[in-house]
Amino acid sequence: MPSPFLESLRNDMRLRGFSLKTERAYLFWIRRYIHFTGTKHPAKVPSSEITRFLTHLAVNRHVAANTQKAALNAIAYLYQKFLKIELGDLGFTLARKQRYLPAVLSPDEVKRILDQLSGRNKLIIALLYGSGLRVSECLRLRVQDVDLTRMALTVHDGKGRKDRQTILSASLRAPLTQAIDTARAVLKQDNARNIGPCLPPALARKYPNAWQSAAWAFIFPASSWCRHPLDGTSCRYHLHETVVRKFLKSAVQKAGLSHKRINCHTFRHSFATAMLQSGADIRTVQELLGHNDV
Repeated sequence: MPSPFLESLRNDMRLRGFSLKTERAYLFWIRRYIHFTGTKHPAKVPSSEITRFLTHLAVNRHVAANTQKAALNAIAYLYQKFLKIELGDLGFTLARKQRYLPAVLSPDEVKRILDQLSGRNKLIIALLYGSGLRVSECLRLRVQDVDLTRMALTVHDGKGRKDRQTILSASLRAPLTQAIDTARAVLKQDNARNIGPCLPPALARKYPNAWQSAAWAFIFPASSWCRHPLDGTSCRYHLHETVVRKFLKSAVQKAGLSHKRINCHTFRHSFATAMLQSGADIRTVQELLGHNDV
């Protein structure tokens, strides 16, 4: 049986429009905090316990500065937003985040990695590099987000819950067209079993036939069905990020670049660098990446 307290927290976060990723992260850290304080109700725990918990994470668990910050954000929401209790000055300083230069790949190095890939996998990495996408943004692309006439991509609900448009490489027209045809074929098979792509419940109610529309199909659908996290209906979600990380790691090793720190985000950094080197102004690059700050 789920805890009534945690369920009320979940309902409050959904009322505030938090993303599912944020919801899961906050519930995780709030559970950890409650267990750390001896399963007492948070309203009855002195604020000094918050400092003790965050110190425990840094000193005993050796978590990264960003992880410690995520825990603090979850606890701040718990007290200030949900319980309406002002925390005041905790007398606590977050661990200083280590600053490092991101790895950037040259066009030749990108080509060496792409040469180790084919089909869907090659298209995903090419989109990360050619359009400056985050891996989550790439995998969430639906058929309607691709404009092959204007050679543009629309990213919906990106980081910070922002929409934006970015460029699309002309070299990806053919593989993207093929991927869209495959997505439509998967949707047709799913529709024959009364199953469609994963949709927000409110949108599904507003557009009852959206689950049958190719426009809403994911370009990179998962290999199997799943249960919708909000309403429990059967649906097909997009490919999971771990699949991309696995085939990218193998491609990097085969390309002889395992000595460099390369992950999915590296291609986004490389896109920005290539744009600047080609003469694009930094404001344009900022818009394409969806950053608030130059």
